[in-house]
This record gives sequence, structure tokens and C-alpha cells, in this order.
Amino acid sequence: MSFEKISVIGLGYIGLPTAAMFASRKKKVIGIDVNQNTIDTINKGEIHIVEPELDMIVHAAVTEGYLKATATMEPADAFIIAVPTPFKDEYQPDLSYIEAASKTIAPVLKKGDLVILESTSPVGATESVAQWLAEARSDLTFPQNVGELADINIAHCPERVLPGHVIRELVENDRVIGGMSAKCSERAVELYKIFVQAECVITNARTAEMAKLTENSCRDVQIAFANELSIICEKLDINVWELIELANRHPRINILQPGCGVGGHCIAVDPWFIVAKTPDQAQLIHTARKVNDHKPYWVIEQIQLKLAAFLTANPTKTAKEVTIACYGLAFKPDIDDLRESPALQIVKIIDQTHPGTILVVEPNITKLPEGALTSSLLVNIDVAFDKADISVLLVDHSSFKNAKDQGKELEYLIDTRGLWGKIK
Repeated sequence: MSFEKISVIGLGYIGLPTAAMFASRKKKVIGIDVNQNTIDTINKGEIHIVEPELDMIVHAAVTEGYLKATATMEPADAFIIAVPTPFKDEYQPDLSYIEAASKTIAPVLKKGDLVILESTSPVGATESVAQWLAEARSDLTFPQNVGELADINIAHCPERVLPGHVIRELVENDRVIGGMSAKCSERAVELYKIFVQAECVITNARTAEMAKLTENSCRDVQIAFANELSIICEKLDINVWELIELANRHPRINILQPGCGVGGHCIAVDPWFIVAKTPDQAQLIHTARKVNDHKPYWVIEQIQLKLAAFLTANPTKTAKEVTIACYGLAFKPDIDDLRESPALQIVKIIDQTHPGTILVVEPNITKLPEGALTSSLLVNIDVAFDKADISVLLVDHSSFKNAKDQGKELEYLIDTRGLWGKIK
């Protein structure tokens, strides 16, 4: 059965590129979102996020009539859920967005439809989607009850793309397909093969859910080692960047680069889904999360020490007369995504505690997030270089790399990425 009409629920950093890729293959795509500004922007052929190549694809898809954004659910042949999955208090998974999306889909379902959960989810979430749909539509059958004979096919197919390279990786990366039955997997493969050129690897829904969590938890553990190493090296008066470079000369060692923490909607969140399900078993994963969550507070301590050193060297000045410049707010280089960003977390604390001027340099945004930074000013890098007494490099954007020589001249510098100078 071919998929002539596809609905994508959630038009964010994953949902919109996914919708655009289907539309670029001449499939009619209905994008569903709760944000009216997002809907209006897309329907003008424009995009509300920063992602290379996406603007051209969306513009063409909308202009040619293959992509439409709306707040109202419509019947379709396939429904892809790509909504956020944050955590609640005590790091418990919040499935409310997935549940809401499922209940919105339910009224328009018809026999033969395919429902795919793309949102990164704790183990068992796909089964929850199937249950919510079954409760809402007792007139249809579902795979948890009748398996291959189900009227509705359901699968989990996690996204595995890198911000800044989403368009290419959507096409070229292998895709994990976790159906609730063999037929569910088969139909999901048929759907993704509309644009995926790499292999679609079939497994069950629970393993597919765990695969994505495992990938990001592994990365989190590796980053935690680098971040902990940077803290140790500061204590021992060792240049962590030189140390890692030397250690990585070993043919079987590949230590990552430390930073100011871990951010984004995946690595900073997904390990908690494993910890929440298996708290007694996930000891290393839990410890890595605590190390990475602590790193922003350690950076704040370094800023306080640098401020004290500056005031000691300039006894006629008060803290209120000291200007601090922070370079980078995004959770990784060269994107505008501030979700779970440790850089933003650090600047928020400075904004709330430092009595003097706070300058923020983030080349990928045009205004600071509303209500988050009430005392900070968004400026360009030249203004920051000219005005700052203390400089804090948090994200290694390409434009900051291009200013490497200027950055090295900064006297009171905290460089969490090893771009301009030592961390101390």
C-alpha cells in the first residue's frame, strides 16, 4: 500500500525536516503543530529554526503544494509523532505530549493506517501509544491484541540525526525500525524508503526505543569522562587540552573534548529515561548524568574566582563596574537551539547574580530568550572584545574560531572549549 498522504505531528527540529523530506518526494504532507506562529511561518514557505538546506526544501514544498501546516488533524495514510519528550520532577519521563498527539490522531484513524512514534521515548512508550489509540477507537483492532491482523500498524522509529546536518543524515543514516509486529515493521520500512537511502534495520519496538537511549547514554558517559578530567586537571594545574591531545596519540584511545556541560533535547535527557526505568542497575549512566549536570556549576565557580582575581588586581573597582562577556548560548556549535543548553544555564546564573554589565554573544539568534536574561545585552563579538573585563567562552561557534587570535589576547578568560586559551 502506498502512502499518498502523510501527517507529521510536531514541526520542530526533527518533525519539520522529516515532513519536508517526504514532501520533497512529491508526497502530500500535513504538518500539525500547536504554535500558530510556526504554522504561519511554514505556510509562507519559510522556517522558524536554523538548519542548513531546510529553508530551500520547505519553500519548494510549500510553493508546489506538497506541504501544509495546520493546527487541525486530518485523515492520512501515515501519522508520524515527533513531539517533545521532556522529563518531570525527579527526572521522570513526561509522556503527556505523546499522549496528547495520540488522542488527537485517534478520531481520524481508518483501517490500514500506520502510526509511527519518532519521539525519543522511554522503553514501553510505543505500547502506551497503542493502548491510548485502542481505548479511543474500540471499532478498530491494534497489534497488541491481534498482531499481524491489526487494522492499525504501529512502530517506533527513532530519529538519529545531528543538528546542522539533519537533511543529509535523514537520507544517509541507517534507520532503526521497531514494529509491534512484523507487518508493522514492513510497512514502516516502506514509508521511510520514500526518502531514506541507507539501510532500514528491523527490530522490535522496545529494542528500537532502547537503541536510541543507548546511543545517547554512551555519548553522555564519554563526555562525562572528559568533563571530569577537565575538573581534575584544573585542580592539578595541568592543561587538559594538551593532556587529551597527548593521550589520544595512543592508537586505542579517543577521549572527547570537555565543555561547559551537556545540552540539547537528546543527550541531556535520554539517559534519565534509562535511569527512571532501572534505577538500581543504571549506576554508571546515572553517575555520568550527575557529572555532566554539575559541570555548569563548576564553570560558575571558575567565573567567581576570575572575578575575585580581577578585583584584587583592580582594587579601585567594584563588582558592579565589572563587565562579563559570555560567548555562546546554544547547546552546540553553529545552531540556534537553546534547549537544555548548559551555556544558557550558566548565563542565567550570571544574569541573576552579577551586579555589573553582562554581554552575550550568540551569532545564531536575533534576540535573547524572553524572560530568561533580564540583565543581559545581546551584542556582536567586536563589542564584547572591546568592553569585557572577564570573558567566558561557552560554545565553539565557527565565528569564534575565526576570532582565535583576538580571543588569545583576552587577559581574564575562562575557555570551556579550549579554543582561545586555557580554562584557568
